[in-house]
This record gives sequence, C-alpha cells and structure tokens, in this order.
Amino acid sequence: MSAAADQTPHIPVLIRPLIAAVGPVTGVWLDGTFGNGGYTRALLAAGAHKVIAVDRDPLAFQMAAGWVADYGDRIVMQEGVFSQLDTYAQDLDGVVLDLGVSSMQLDLAERGFSFMRDGPLDMRMSQSGLSAADLCNDAEEAELADIIYLYGEERASRRIAKAIVAARPLTTTGQLAKIVESCLPRAKPNQSHPATRTFQALRIAVNNEYGELAMGLMAAERALKPGGQLAVVTFHSVEDRMAKRFLQARSGNNANANRYAPETTQVTPAFRIDKRKAIGPDEQELAENPRSRSAKLRVAIRTDAPAQSLDPADLGMPMMRKKGGR
Repeated sequence: MSAAADQTPHIPVLIRPLIAAVGPVTGVWLDGTFGNGGYTRALLAAGAHKVIAVDRDPLAFQMAAGWVADYGDRIVMQEGVFSQLDTYAQDLDGVVLDLGVSSMQLDLAERGFSFMRDGPLDMRMSQSGLSAADLCNDAEEAELADIIYLYGEERASRRIAKAIVAARPLTTTGQLAKIVESCLPRAKPNQSHPATRTFQALRIAVNNEYGELAMGLMAAERALKPGGQLAVVTFHSVEDRMAKRFLQARSGNNANANRYAPETTQVTPAFRIDKRKAIGPDEQELAENPRSRSAKLRVAIRTDAPAQSLDPADLGMPMMRKKGGR
C-alpha cells in the first residue's frame, strides 16, 4: 500500500463523545496513538492550536504523508511510544490515548495482526524487536499458557499453548488461527472468532501494551498542565480496569484500596473526574462502526498537585509469573 493511500481514514471510535466531553478544545494536545490520524484531525477541527502526533509504527507517518502537510506546523510528528510522552512535550492542554491495534494495522495482512488475513506471524507495532512468531516458537509452554490466559482471558490457554508447541515452527497467522480453532468449539452465530483472545494476548505481549499503558498514564500526569485533560479510549476489560483504577487513585477516590492495609499519607488529587461512569457508543455509532461495541471513554482534568508514581500492579495490570515459579 502506498504511503498516501489513506486519504479517507476510518472514523475514530467515540470521537463525537470525546470532543464533546473535552470541549472547548484549545491549545496544544498530544495524540499518543496517531494511527490513521483521525483523532488528530478531529482535535484540530475542534479548535486545537497544535497536535503532537505520536506513534511507534513508522508506517503511520508514511501513510499520512499525503495530507499532513496541509496542516503546516499545526501537526508535529513524533515517532515513539506514548509511555515517554512527557519527554516529547510539557504543559499540554490535553492528551488522548486510543488503545489497542489500529484499523491500518489490522487491514494489512503483511503486518500479521489479524486471523482474518493470512500473513506473516508478526504483530510488532514498531516493526522491530521480537515478533509473535518468535514468541510462539521460542517461549516455554507454561509461559505461552500464562500469556494467553492473563492477556487474552482465554480459559483454554493450556490446551492452546500445548498445541502451539506441538505444531512448531509457526510462521503465519493462518497456521496459528487453525491451531486455536482446533482447540475450541466452533463459534456460534454472533460470537467472536475462536482465535480472537489468543491473537489479542500475543499482540499485547509482543508490544508490552499493558506496561505501556501504565507508564503512559503516569507520563500524561507529568505532562499535563493544570486544567489539562486526559482522555482514554479502551477496548477491553483489562485496559479499562487499569485506566479506571489509575484515575480513581489519582483523584482521591480509590475504591479498590485495601481497608486492612496500614494507613498512608493522603496524597493531594492530581485529577478531577466530573463524569465517573465511562462513556460508551450510542446507537448511531454502533450502526456505523461495529468495532466500537466494546469501547469505553474516560476523561479526567489535571489539577495543580505534584505528579506521583504508582505500582502497575495496583492498577490491576496482569502480572506474569517469574520463570521457574508457580
């Protein structure tokens, strides 16, 4: 696909409620998951003076080459990970994080993200480092089972891991999809494909997505100015739990705190949450974009309190066992 092929990008999930929730949009924003550029363009159209567009996938910027120049210096392209966003900019008016895999990556068979298109078993967002094939072919069976269970919430994780090890070497998404299908009952109408959870788990592990999210939330806290807004769009329960717990903890409303734990010094809230319940898609969006069905939006406003760090485990981040442990 040519760099300029995406002249009409996919409509970003929850963009209408997001713009409404953070409006009026002004100043400098950071889009931590640029992808097809949908959020960046929507923010600029809504009134942002400038957007710093961050993505770890170099293809995202190649595909934007055909239109990004139209915005002049209102878009600043930054290849990198959003866990380091506070090193790219400070005193931001807003940060948007749209988590998960982009439509651009899913649509290209050669990227290896989708079980619907046979291609190399890759899944690397940055196009560098260990691939999903490396993980499937080199990891111990117990490690694979833990990844599939913890990151994909797949109950048949041990059966699937055993089948993967028995079928090594794996090189394509089609091979992996067939292996997973052989381990699970055939999907009923309106059910997700049997390989959905396994592919999700491997993608999350390859790209360290949960670690990136935990660090990215803390980086956003450091980078936002008082009154700046953080908007996070999640697509499954673990991501949403991590975002929710982070905002609860940093807004002084930690519902998950252990009441039997020793008392600790109260930390001044770093965020204010005006709408505590997550925002989901309306009927119009569900009809226009089925991918939005599991999406949730959470928004919080930065206070002037000093930034703090949190243990990712306190956010509900799934933790892998140490090698050799049980």
